[in-house]
Parts: sequence; structure tokens; C-alpha cells
Amino acid sequence: MFDWMYWTTPVAIFFSCIVLMLIGMTIWEIKSPTTLRKGFLPLKTTRGDRLFIGLLTAAYINLAFVGLAGRMAEWLALESEPSIWISFIASMAVLALIMRRG
Repeated sequence: MFDWMYWTTPVAIFFSCIVLMLIGMTIWEIKSPTTLRKGFLPLKTTRGDRLFIGLLTAAYINLAFVGLAGRMAEWLALESEPSIWISFIASMAVLALIMRRG
């Protein structure tokens, strides 16, 4: 079914983290309903809103990294493309920041 997609360990871990976050957020929402709050984002958001915005941001960070990895190798005179783990860690950090302070 998924033969068309190249599943690397970082990609599988990234999607596993998303599934675990969605399950965790669902349980959290059932136990403790959320309220609107204002953080650094320019609108009042709920936990679910911040998760959605954070997941979109994480996806764009990963896509940008994959798209620019070849160029970064040229610019920085690297022997091979930088590890995808860099974008995974950066995207999860940004997601955590948005969830906490957004």
C-alpha cells in the first residue's frame, strides 16, 4: 500500500510522534476541556489550534529542509547532505514552543 513512499527511520518516527500527539491531545481534551488563551500567536487559540498550527509549521520545516539539503551541502562544502534528524529536532522544538507559548 505504501510502496510508493520511501520510509526512512526519521520519517517513520516523525509520523509516529504525530499519531501519539493526536492520541494524547484527545485524551487530554476529554479529561480537561480547553479554554481560549492569548500567547505570542496573533490570535486567541485552544490547545487543538496550537497543535494544528504547530504541526503545519513542523511539516513546512521538514519540507524546506528536504528541499534545501542538497543546496546546503554545496553551500557548506559538505561531503554528503545533512542528516534529516536536524530538521526533525528543529521541527519538534518549534512545535513544543508553539504548544507551550503560542
